[in-house]
Amino acid sequence: MIRRLRTVIPLALGLSLLSLPAVARAQPVACFDESAPVTVEESRLGDRLTPDGPAVGPELARLAGFEDDVSSFTARLCETRSLSRAQQLAATAGTGLWRAAVDRARSAQAWDAYDDRPLYWARLQATRALRQWTPRFTLSAGDRARLVEAFDLGSRGVTDLAFADGARRVAVTGFDPFQLSGTSVRRSNPSGAAALRLDGKVVDTPQGRVVFQAAVLPVLWGAFDQGIVERFHGGALGRGAQAVVTVSQGRPGQFDVERWAGRWRGGFPDNNDLSSVGPAPDAAGWPQPAHEFIETTLPHERMVGAGTTPFPVLFNRSFCEWPVGTVPGEGFPDCRSDEPTPGAAAAAGSGGDYLSNESMYRANRLRLGLGATGVAGGHLHTPVLGQPADPTALTDAAFERERRAIADQVVALVSVT
Repeated sequence: MIRRLRTVIPLALGLSLLSLPAVARAQPVACFDESAPVTVEESRLGDRLTPDGPAVGPELARLAGFEDDVSSFTARLCETRSLSRAQQLAATAGTGLWRAAVDRARSAQAWDAYDDRPLYWARLQATRALRQWTPRFTLSAGDRARLVEAFDLGSRGVTDLAFADGARRVAVTGFDPFQLSGTSVRRSNPSGAAALRLDGKVVDTPQGRVVFQAAVLPVLWGAFDQGIVERFHGGALGRGAQAVVTVSQGRPGQFDVERWAGRWRGGFPDNNDLSSVGPAPDAAGWPQPAHEFIETTLPHERMVGAGTTPFPVLFNRSFCEWPVGTVPGEGFPDCRSDEPTPGAAAAAGSGGDYLSNESMYRANRLRLGLGATGVAGGHLHTPVLGQPADPTALTDAAFERERRAIADQVVALVSVT
């Protein structure tokens, strides 16, 4: 995610879910206030590729079979009469959506099983419902925010950590789709697709059996500030993870194993169109050593030399620093591929200065803070996934083939960590 990012399914397919509260056909309209504010991400649920076509996000959720999950959740929400029941519903429904998405990713019968987009859009339908819900009891803004967070974390796999025994334990994170304006609202993220295929997967390798736990991170500065990376990877390390691997979408046509994570965030807008510039903030409640750069401990030589296909795999040594004696953020950084200067402030890691770099930085800052120096940790950037050739199409054969190839190569690469 270095500041970037095909048979055609007609957009007339079926009825779209359009907008909440309409997604749950039987739910009382009075249960939701459609005028209540939603996030920028949630507002994209109404985006279409053609004026008379279905809304893209809800249609993708429907095609994947998640319409009933969303409808059931919103209907049950309307029936909820207490905060404690609402809290239980948000947590269990979120985890249920995650498990349904993981099961679909492994199913040979599923429509486009490698598609990460349905989970993303179904989640947003549910969180929008929570923001617009008008319960029959008093609900404070703080309690509502905690309900949204409970569903969100559950539906990302963050709270569903359970490694199988008898294997090397590897924790992996991918990312949501991003840069979703205009016809790019149909974008996919192969790192998220790979995470769904990896969760709970056991692989036999020449180095022994490997078991994975995975989660999908949001493309949101605020969620990172609140410690979502630390919560997942901290939980994994507490359960004996022997490797932590963050994955995101990077450069066209190649994989990059990134050497350096940098402390600096460069401010590129997130999925809520918000920016943030400066050193990565600490996450409350976790050890946060103040490293400017953190070097990967992944077995990069083995990963590069593993012979995975079809894309080349490179070890990226680049980084940028603010020269010693200058004010970080002012002037121009010095970008090189040797070693950071002692005392210099980071301006970019090998993977840039966006959330992908920060996911590597946060996971490994935590790893070091917890004293897990023997644990392998680092970041893998995937090739950029294109979009369907027809700008009015949700998918086509070439698009699906490319995402499948990228996701399968991710699985192969993280299996040798």
